[in-house]
Amino acid sequence: MEMRLKDKVAIITGGAHGMGEAEARLFAKEGAVVIIADRRADLGEALAADITASQGRASFIAMDVAQEADWKRLIERALSDYGRIDILVNNAGISGSAVGDMLSLEGWNQLMSINATGVFLGTTLVGQVMAGQGKGSIVNISSIMGFVSSAEGHPGYSASKGAVRLLTKNAAVRWGPQGVRVNSVHPGYLPPMLGGTNGPGRSAKIPLTPLRRLGEPIEVAYGVLFLASDEASFITGTELVIDGGFIAQ
Repeated sequence: MEMRLKDKVAIITGGAHGMGEAEARLFAKEGAVVIIADRRADLGEALAADITASQGRASFIAMDVAQEADWKRLIERALSDYGRIDILVNNAGISGSAVGDMLSLEGWNQLMSINATGVFLGTTLVGQVMAGQGKGSIVNISSIMGFVSSAEGHPGYSASKGAVRLLTKNAAVRWGPQGVRVNSVHPGYLPPMLGGTNGPGRSAKIPLTPLRRLGEPIEVAYGVLFLASDEASFITGTELVIDGGFIAQ
């Protein structure tokens, strides 16, 4: 069977670990040329080398998604090396637990800068390139917290993920006439978000999920793959929820 992303050029932010790593490995397996963008150079370079050793095509570039200059440098390199950008996965993000104080302006700004501004910059700058090409697919990783919230959740996290959801719709309407599709993916609870396989928050979330288990990064990656591929050629401005039924309740 033909590879689903054969020869497509794909950028994945936050691609060095967690969901981003699962997406990068899957995309390469499906024939894409993967550009892994991440702040963790050690992990990103190792992942690119591992994919290449497995007969895939991958490279790494260090970047901070909240910095416009880093986005411009990434785009310039992608176009210089490959001549086009077919897919962008705005995967980079941080959890509310990463910033501590729920009521501090500093924590709010940190969450918004990475989770919302980073997605805005990527969607806007890469979207312009894709509009000029007349084709492209952008997949923005949001969260189930873009739909619902919880008392223990950081307000900045929920706000940032809700922003991603509606930013996605705006971009889909704006660039649809130029052949650019923009969709969002909303994962439920995964081990990396809860401190790993044996994290302290793991057991509390399982009974709340109708499938009675947590998700795995690869299960999200397959959803992202579908939206990125030509199989989803008539899908734009919509949300794909991958949460084991959590928000169906």
